[in-house]
Amino acid sequence: MIIGTEAEMLALGARLAQVARPGDAIALEGGLGAGKTTLARGLLAALGLEEEAPSPSFAIVQPYDPPLVRYPVTHVDLYRLEDAAEIGELALGELLQDSLLLIEWPERMGGSLWPHSLVLTIEALPDGSRRLTATVPAAWKERWPLK
Repeated sequence: MIIGTEAEMLALGARLAQVARPGDAIALEGGLGAGKTTLARGLLAALGLEEEAPSPSFAIVQPYDPPLVRYPVTHVDLYRLEDAAEIGELALGELLQDSLLLIEWPERMGGSLWPHSLVLTIEALPDGSRRLTATVPAAWKERWPLK
């Protein structure tokens, strides 16, 4: 799928918000500036977040809880992690029990990404648009909004 504008990326996030739920993990892959945080912002806004969500690059883990959003969402940015062993300290598995996880830079997890994770790869194209490629696991087959 080709996403031409920032507004389209925000709209995709909003579409995902309609079908995502606590216990889901959405892995956002792509280089710096690809649009991962923009997609996350669209999702969070659709779930009720009124202010602009900051990139969690510095905090690494940014939780959002009701009443700010309809249900708990944890936005994670693993860019600054240098070793997959550091993932255990973040207790993402515990957060996944009752939260939607949005994970930027999931490749930093090594092979520990959950098999039910929706993986979205965003590639910046020379014309400024983005190519989105999705790896849709069985847990998402009936909910995937881009059929």
